[in-house]
Amino acid sequence: MIQTEMFSLEGKTAVVVGGGGVLAGAMAEGMAAAGAGIVIVDPNLPNAEARAASIQAKGGRAIAVAADASKREDLERALAETLTRFGSVDILINAAGINSGTPFFDITEAEWQKILDVNLKSVFLACQVFGKAMIDAGRGGSIINIYSVSSGPPLSKVFTYSITKAGVNQITQFLAREWAPHRVRVNAIRPGFFPAEQNRALLSPERTAQIMAHTPYGRFGEPQELVGAVLFLASEKASSFVTGAILSVDGGFTAMTI
Repeated sequence: MIQTEMFSLEGKTAVVVGGGGVLAGAMAEGMAAAGAGIVIVDPNLPNAEARAASIQAKGGRAIAVAADASKREDLERALAETLTRFGSVDILINAAGINSGTPFFDITEAEWQKILDVNLKSVFLACQVFGKAMIDAGRGGSIINIYSVSSGPPLSKVFTYSITKAGVNQITQFLAREWAPHRVRVNAIRPGFFPAEQNRALLSPERTAQIMAHTPYGRFGEPQELVGAVLFLASEKASSFVTGAILSVDGGFTAMTI
């Protein structure tokens, strides 16, 4: 019988970049319920504080840090605050993200750069800052990047977003190989369609019908349905030999399209 202790995160600290959002916030709450101390890193301080307060109200431990994840100095400050409050960093969730449905010929350089900065540069920088802290501490760790079903075949009209998520896959695979000797596991979760702030405006009735036609479960995902995957990858006891993995949580969408 599998013991629940296998998924316990007691004594661990999890930094959730983009944790003020709906999906990353649900992941943060799930890890807090499993015993982890949580650092919500988000440029929107009120959202980050609201999520931290929600965790605290349920008996969890959490702090909010206002930071732009595309700026190294902000992430280094977030690391310093994490170490001051909790003493270590054991888990990193890279979930910062923005989206756009701009037609290809209308995409400006400014929009292109902004999406790359938030979705891809942030992962690169956070892995450098927090990954180095994990390696230097010698305790191992878990990095979980948030990938997307839009990163492979051209499934949708979100051109720049899809390119950034393909880049996240490459970061995941590369660092999984490089950091395995340090027991820092680098994996990714590939969500299907979960309506959230960054994509809700793109869901016209026509687009919704197209998505449902390729989703065997016939519905969108709920934020809480990402928690099990996060706990599995975050827990060294549960996934100590898992690195470089892409875990799909998509209602069968990937199976229908790839």
